[in-house]
Amino acid sequence: MTVPKITLNNNVQIPQLGMGVFKMQDHKQFIQAFQWAIEIGYRHFDTAAIYGNEKWLGEAIKKAGIKREELFITSKLWPAEFDNPQKAYENSLKRLGLDYLDLYLIHWPAPDYEQAWQAMEQLYQDHAVRAIGVSNFMIKHLEKLQQQAQIMPAVDQVELHPYLQRPKLLAYLQDNDIAVEAWGPLGQGINGVFAEPILQNLAQKYHKSVAQVILRWHLQRHAIIFPKSIHQERLQQNFDIFDFELSTDDMNAISTLDKNQPNGSDPNDDEHLAQTKLRPVIN
Repeated sequence: MTVPKITLNNNVQIPQLGMGVFKMQDHKQFIQAFQWAIEIGYRHFDTAAIYGNEKWLGEAIKKAGIKREELFITSKLWPAEFDNPQKAYENSLKRLGLDYLDLYLIHWPAPDYEQAWQAMEQLYQDHAVRAIGVSNFMIKHLEKLQQQAQIMPAVDQVELHPYLQRPKLLAYLQDNDIAVEAWGPLGQGINGVFAEPILQNLAQKYHKSVAQVILRWHLQRHAIIFPKSIHQERLQQNFDIFDFELSTDDMNAISTLDKNQPNGSDPNDDEHLAQTKLRPVIN
């Protein structure tokens, strides 16, 4: 199965399904999960400097022997390194053992993100990276960035799941030709999301798991997703979402589950954003 691709605003194509590696902190499990993912058909992998596993991803890529141009690799600039994004980018490349990234994101809209974006633009203009974007940016951050940006972000990666649907943000991104990526697309399986009767009924209707229904819902909202798993069976299930389609009524039913309920940190929390600048990257 070939994963469908979304064309970004600079004509770079990104696979709509990938594998995330956040909180994957066991080296052996990481290498094995990557190998399974490659065998299943995954070619899109999302990491970040702060995750502390860029080296492992680089090792796994080298071991897999896949042509670099067949892979789509994303990493992220941590706010503590806003003072020198060029150096941070080069350090990520070194840890990954790569010559370039397909996508590089500002991880959080912490103070001074506007200046950091200027350096990101320079990386893009120097052809060091194929596309640049942001993560955890809300409308107010994007509007502020727009005031001085020469290049609009290609992507905004935000927490999205049935309990946190962010319709206003998604409409804004669509209007501004910014692709949306969903982190935590399954709501981390907490707060009872997998027990929702609507989702369970749809899972029965389509002979799929609740997780597969949720992932399919994301795809039909044109989101780019990279659910995380270290289990071969779960990796396969997460990939098997291209052989069915939710109806308009089904999509509307899921939309009623929105509680505006995040599981992660709030991008509008200034205290949290300030703290990110104090936490160093240790790799």
